[in-house]
Amino acid sequence: MIFQRSIKNEVSTVGVGLHSGEKVRIVLKPAKENSGIIFKRIDIGIPVEIRIEPKAVKETRLSSTIGKGKFKISTVEHLMSALSASGIDNIIIEVAGSEIPIMDGSSIAFIYLINSAVICEQSEFKKFAVIKDVIKVEEDEKFAKFEPYNGFLVDFTIDFPHPAFKEENSHVEIDFFKDSYVNDISRARTFGFMQEVEYLRSNGLARGGSLDNAIVLDEYKILNDEGLRYSDEFVRHKILDAIGDLYMIGMPIIGKFTAYKSGHELNNKLLRLMLKEKTKWAIEYLDLGSEKTASLASDYLRDKGNFKNKNLEVAQ
Repeated sequence: MIFQRSIKNEVSTVGVGLHSGEKVRIVLKPAKENSGIIFKRIDIGIPVEIRIEPKAVKETRLSSTIGKGKFKISTVEHLMSALSASGIDNIIIEVAGSEIPIMDGSSIAFIYLINSAVICEQSEFKKFAVIKDVIKVEEDEKFAKFEPYNGFLVDFTIDFPHPAFKEENSHVEIDFFKDSYVNDISRARTFGFMQEVEYLRSNGLARGGSLDNAIVLDEYKILNDEGLRYSDEFVRHKILDAIGDLYMIGMPIIGKFTAYKSGHELNNKLLRLMLKEKTKWAIEYLDLGSEKTASLASDYLRDKGNFKNKNLEVAQ
């Protein structure tokens, strides 16, 4: 069987919040089996815990923002994306601020942070959300949907009316049970337009945004001197975001996710619809010793490491 994972020791990092411009420290700590992913605000009088689930998402305008009562934590999607890619089921994330640091605008810093800890397998089986039938949400010309597939296939298309967005680089299809998240997605940075950045700053937002942590475009071109990390970096970053948004379900998904011009809001609406349409998916387990699921289980573990990896141990 494939077992749940956490980390064995705490690790931490400091970065700048995209909107506040303030330094934020986060600490990743071990968590028990079946506890899930828990964010904990520790910069307030009495710490507040927010357990990840689709309904924990309170705002989606500029990022995925989770909350409980009046307390919120924004820009969680890049860290959530890295946790999904690393196969982490249970973890506590202490945050000394109202947002997760933006780092370089991608998820690679969080991949490194997680891998700097000792990742351990736990005693409970890992749960997988297996899509059995089509689940779809639409909004104007945008849509996002799940359908059955033996893996986790993401098919994403973007469409921005801007000279820097080439039609041939607007679509990516990738199966994360076969391809590498770290190589193909993790370094893709967030992006924005100069006129939007100026508007946000005039309203007290994007104070921490810069060419060091985002791809910035004016009306005609990319302003970053180094250019793009991938020729299709824009759509790859939208996939990075989507993986983080979809991991709000709290378990890996087995199925195909197709999106056209989708973003945080539509991704979350799809998960909320999924919770309602309970007959269209099921929680299942993958067994390496079963003829039925051995191949799929092996594919899943290929990009997640195994006991030959020095950073993966069995929890004591």
